[in-house]
Amino acid sequence: MTKRRLPMVEHADTLSLKALRALVTGLVQRAYLADIRIEKLDAENQKLCAENDQLRIENTRLKVDNQLLRDEIARLKNLPPRPPFRPSGMEQAMSDKKVAGSDEPARRRGPKGDTGKVTREEVLPASVPPGSRFKGYRDCLVRDLVVRADVVRYRRECWVTPDGRTIVAPLPAGIQGGFGPNLRRFCLMLHAHGQVTTQRLTTLLNDVGVEISKRQVIRFLTEELDGFHAEDAAVLHAGLVSAPFVTVDDTGARHANRNFHTTHIGGEHFTVFRTAPSKSRLNFLALLRGNYQDYVLNDAASPFWKTDRWTPPFWRG
Repeated sequence: MTKRRLPMVEHADTLSLKALRALVTGLVQRAYLADIRIEKLDAENQKLCAENDQLRIENTRLKVDNQLLRDEIARLKNLPPRPPFRPSGMEQAMSDKKVAGSDEPARRRGPKGDTGKVTREEVLPASVPPGSRFKGYRDCLVRDLVVRADVVRYRRECWVTPDGRTIVAPLPAGIQGGFGPNLRRFCLMLHAHGQVTTQRLTTLLNDVGVEISKRQVIRFLTEELDGFHAEDAAVLHAGLVSAPFVTVDDTGARHANRNFHTTHIGGEHFTVFRTAPSKSRLNFLALLRGNYQDYVLNDAASPFWKTDRWTPPFWRG
């Protein structure tokens, strides 16, 4: 059966009434057949989607059954059980979104909060034709980062007193071995918060323009940390005094090719970590005491010490 050819639509103005009727009738018939085909394809598509959903459910069920069989085989062979894979809480703790159970709302998207901290202002001229009128400025805030080496020459005054002593002006506080305090803060921040190794720190600083050795970077991270230790001890003491409750936990830690233990002590508003070679009761009590070495003999302890079960050598009843 030969396919019926319809008149060209482009020449509809030149068609006769009979040819125009044949054109319209053919187009209507083709549209009707196209609708029937589309409905058939939609039905087949819905059927395939339903079969696909059923296959996905069966695939999930087979995966669960397969895992159960694997676990049963491991149990019969006395193999270690499958470890539970739980999501890490590091990203949740470091994100700005609202944490479950917290009253603090998530940070909303909107204008930046540093619009009042403009450090530099530049006026950009525009090329305008003669006769133009000045209508003010249109501000645009751009945030950028400037990292550069700053080499400062301090010219310290030298004086000789009448009695022959030489007095030299002191350097500003924080300078260590020819390096300023901001450089040390930068190294401590990248190493502690960014987990950047000393080798990468040295390479980064030399690429910026600071001539420094790896040994000096290690000195920044390991020497003259008394201020940090005092602050850490003050945080522990203030937290233990003010916290309504304290949570503790410990985990194994490898240090200097030896097995150490890291103990976590924290509350609602503070947390500290201590690493020691032991996790005994006495070590834990020593960690709680911090830098305090004193002790208290209260009314609850005195009756216990006076019994025959334990008599310290310093006790004089």
